[in-house]
Amino acid sequence: MDLRHLRYFVAVAEELHFGRAAERLTMAQPPLSQAIRRLESELGVDLLHRTTRRVDLTDAGRAYLARAKRILGEVDEAAHEARRVAAGAVGHLALGCVGSATYSLLPALSRGLRRELPGVDFSFRGEMLVPDQAAALRSGEIDVALLRPPIADLTLTVLPLRRDRLVVAVPDDHPLSTLRRVAVSDLADTDLIVHSADRRSVMYDVVLGLLRDAGVEPRIRHEVGETSTLVTLVAGGLGAAVVPEPVNVLALDGVTFRPLVRPTVHVDLAIAHRTDRTEPHLARAVSVIQQIVHTPAH
Repeated sequence: MDLRHLRYFVAVAEELHFGRAAERLTMAQPPLSQAIRRLESELGVDLLHRTTRRVDLTDAGRAYLARAKRILGEVDEAAHEARRVAAGAVGHLALGCVGSATYSLLPALSRGLRRELPGVDFSFRGEMLVPDQAAALRSGEIDVALLRPPIADLTLTVLPLRRDRLVVAVPDDHPLSTLRRVAVSDLADTDLIVHSADRRSVMYDVVLGLLRDAGVEPRIRHEVGETSTLVTLVAGGLGAAVVPEPVNVLALDGVTFRPLVRPTVHVDLAIAHRTDRTEPHLARAVSVIQQIVHTPAH
């Protein structure tokens, strides 16, 4: 069945006039008449009753018109949907964030993505450690991750977003809270709260590397899996913690944040997705996230 013949028939049936239908279709009248004849021959029924003065629908024509309009409507909707998919305007994406990005970026990302890509259904997971993010990307549990490099996985595309300064979170009554800036050496003999080593946290390696390079023997008292728990324990007076600066948006009572200097220490934030994922809506989401997150380096 040639869809063009369906469109020709609908035009004639709605106009009940071959001349007006031909003008509407921007074609000559004889080819239009011939196309309708071919359609009737193919179906084996008369769809139109023609006289020298007028054109009317037969009973079969009226029944065929209703079904033809539904078919054409569905075809047009399918074409519209295909164009939207090709343009990256529809789909579903799950986004996983490390702890600091959860608090500082997730609200803005949620609003921005829904504003720029209203046809894409987004879901969000916060407080994810990098190894868990990498595994979730590989399995398809999440589609995009905001994470802390390095990540040694050749199946993932990792794009830099920004650099975050490291700060020290200390209890308000801790001696370090009186300093304007904290050096890594100042953390000697200080109880520390760190992300879990068992879960292979990037921040655990960063903090231990800083201490080792400064010749400081770490005095780790607590290991936790979530950044919010880490800062809560600091607020409870259980120790100090080295965290990315965006964590200070938590603003818990009992916690003071001080810049960490060596002279100044940063950690990177990046966006990652599976390299074999090339869907247009994923590419558009990555672009929107880059626009939202990108800020000059501190």
